[in-house]
Amino acid sequence: MGYQRLCLTHHDTDVAGFDFAAVLRRGDVVLLSGRLGAGKTTFVQGVARALGVAERVTSPTFTMVRPHAAHNDLGIVTVHHADVYRVTTLGEILDLDLGELVEEHGVALIEWGELAASIFGREVLTVLFGVDDDDQRSLVVDGDIDDARARALEAWAS
Repeated sequence: MGYQRLCLTHHDTDVAGFDFAAVLRRGDVVLLSGRLGAGKTTFVQGVARALGVAERVTSPTFTMVRPHAAHNDLGIVTVHHADVYRVTTLGEILDLDLGELVEEHGVALIEWGELAASIFGREVLTVLFGVDDDDQRSLVVDGDIDDARARALEAWAS
């Protein structure tokens, strides 16, 4: 199905990320897909802020994965921000052990997630960032969605 939210500005994309944090659970992997400049890092910055990450969140393009300590009521203690844009093989993604990183108390948000989708299978959330001619963003969330998460995503999309 998919849950859609429109973002007219950079700030709207940040707020969409902030609001999306309420949907997350410990152990979640979120694959973010969209063209360069679509707002993936801005979205992650909003999520991180909502989860109580105090440090500055920037794209981990060259380091590939950055862990950030989080402080929140959801029990999420680490936000792993990954960017697999520069990865050339599926083996390199496997070497990052992203699934192992989240374990019980973390979440992973992976930019250019379509490259990693085959590793994680269906038990992930996906956020597709579309950009129209007027630079408006359309964020569509899909994936491993039970009834409770569906209600949270309906609130997020409205």
